[in-house]
Amino acid sequence: MAANLALDAELLERAFRLSGEPTKKAAVTRTLQEFIARREQRRVADLFGQLERDASFDYEAERARKS
Repeated sequence: MAANLALDAELLERAFRLSGEPTKKAAVTRTLQEFIARREQRRVADLFGQLERDASFDYEAERARKS
């Protein structure tokens, strides 16, 4: 999908340098991928403490069964 964006030139240049990508397009793509991954990780981390633990679940037995 083609898109014309008016990006902050300084931010784009910083992202380009920091990413180590060979092109600005690749740097923007990498930046978006990392942004999305970080937000998804945060959503998973927000679940900690909200789920109830099943005291009857035997994780050691499950590990042994899968090996």
